[in-house]
Amino acid sequence: MTTPPTRRAQPNAPSQSVDSDLLQILMFRKALTREQAERVRKHARASAMPVVEAVVKLGFATEVQVAEALAQFTGLRFVKINPLELDLDVVTGALSGPFARKHGIVALAKTEEKLTVAVSDPFAPFPADDIKRVTGLLAIERVIATRSDIESVNKSFYDLKSSLKTAEKQLSARSVPAFDLGNQEYLSGEAEELDPGSGPVIKALDHLLGYAFEQRASDIHFEPKRNATLVRLRIDGMLHDVHVIPRIVYQAVVSRVKLLSGCNIAEKRRPQDGRIKRDQNGREIELRVSTMPTAFGEKAVLRIFDPDVLLKGVDELGFAAPDLAKFHQFLTRSHGIILVTGPTGSGKTTTLYSVLKHLSRPEVNIVTIEDPIEMVHEEFNQVAVRPAIELTFGNALRTVLRQDPDIIMVGEIRDGETAANAVQAALTGHLVLSTLHTNDAPSTVTRLLDLGIPHFLILSTVIGIVAQRLVRVNCNHCSVDVEPDAEEAVALGVPLDQLPDRRLRRGTGCLHCRQTGYAGRDGVFQVMPIGERLRSLIGRQSTSLEIFEAARGEGMRTVREAAIEKVLQGVTTVSEMVRVTGA
Repeated sequence: MTTPPTRRAQPNAPSQSVDSDLLQILMFRKALTREQAERVRKHARASAMPVVEAVVKLGFATEVQVAEALAQFTGLRFVKINPLELDLDVVTGALSGPFARKHGIVALAKTEEKLTVAVSDPFAPFPADDIKRVTGLLAIERVIATRSDIESVNKSFYDLKSSLKTAEKQLSARSVPAFDLGNQEYLSGEAEELDPGSGPVIKALDHLLGYAFEQRASDIHFEPKRNATLVRLRIDGMLHDVHVIPRIVYQAVVSRVKLLSGCNIAEKRRPQDGRIKRDQNGREIELRVSTMPTAFGEKAVLRIFDPDVLLKGVDELGFAAPDLAKFHQFLTRSHGIILVTGPTGSGKTTTLYSVLKHLSRPEVNIVTIEDPIEMVHEEFNQVAVRPAIELTFGNALRTVLRQDPDIIMVGEIRDGETAANAVQAALTGHLVLSTLHTNDAPSTVTRLLDLGIPHFLILSTVIGIVAQRLVRVNCNHCSVDVEPDAEEAVALGVPLDQLPDRRLRRGTGCLHCRQTGYAGRDGVFQVMPIGERLRSLIGRQSTSLEIFEAARGEGMRTVREAAIEKVLQGVTTVSEMVRVTGA
């Protein structure tokens, strides 16, 4: 039996046997066996590395497990640092960068009476008196966090703050014309341009981009306000405020973004689009840039396209088994039109790219027409729409038909010309994939009619229609079985007395999901094959309601019913289902 080490009466006092104590604590907490502890001791001695690093490198425990064991032993609170919850000014303003790095600490939160400081080694000397003298606070709460979390925050936050301060100092000397909000005049082309190549601005933007990649963000929003610019990240479909940067620095940052993305830096009164290609830890990440003039300056949104997220197997998209079988049946056809519908951000691009990847073979010529190209892929021949030189979806599609394609993907059918050309492509023996902005599959037929496509061409070309949404998924690490209440039963359309037999789960919030209860997203789909019954209804120019009822009779589910199935399977929650599909 392992004897627990004696807790030090003065944890601030230096120790000659911290590593030995740590191994004793891990054995006492059953995080390590005696044999593993001995291997760790030998490995640490031979490689001259700290015991914690040796434990993690040998795979006996994670950093979190080590930190939790230390917290339990010392009676301190363990904190998994969530950078999204930290205030840049608190972290960098409470303690200086060199001081925080020297002592391996980081300030997490500050009130009028107390400062919360995270440490990774509770036995190391803690400069409480120095912190009190600098901050003027009487109370310092010490908590335990992992070394990697502390070092990551210290590096990214202090580097970002330093870059912003340096950039603001360099740029503040320049004369920048004020906005005339009444006339909606922005920095004119005659105004002196802020230098987008200045080092601090480049570093600040690099820190913001790296931070967004680390947080698995899908979009970065730069929102200019009167005196500053708010930076927000969209993670799993939800926006989070992360930083506030000075207005003068943002003007240089947005110029840098426009320079990298090929936009016109001097043009500030018109919306612009561009793209940036960036290497992140050996992976090629693409960012689609959109700028738009607002009352306080240019708002910029950078959409992040990660190949690991954008290219999935068709079976991994989230289709239910019956719907997946129907969808695979669509993909066996050699000609016709397959349409994917849904609002912006519902995953249509991921579905289309995954389908193209699934259909890609050496003997097949795949051509895409996009505005802009979402992600460059070598197996596809991709064309970017450029209205400025009259390369529209319709014109591009006419040209593509002369390029001997087998499969054509049209990013979006926006007008009658594009719709007509897509129909002609399907009639001449091509498989066409495209998207439309409609709420459900049956109303897509009405939308095509509104675009001027004759009903007889719709029934002879459209293979099937898929409507989709994205729901956040319960975290695998903290989701637990929950007992449903009457309100949830009503939302699910299932009697309350039948729900106990169903598997409802909800994430409670943990280290892995950053206390949200959700980790990742999954698709919910409505699949409507155009069978003989629907063709006859389309031929009679029936209403979308009649088409809906007929499709229901052939087994089509609504998006809400697909989401309810995800809830009953424990994949997501009732509240998330209601948020995505409506009350």
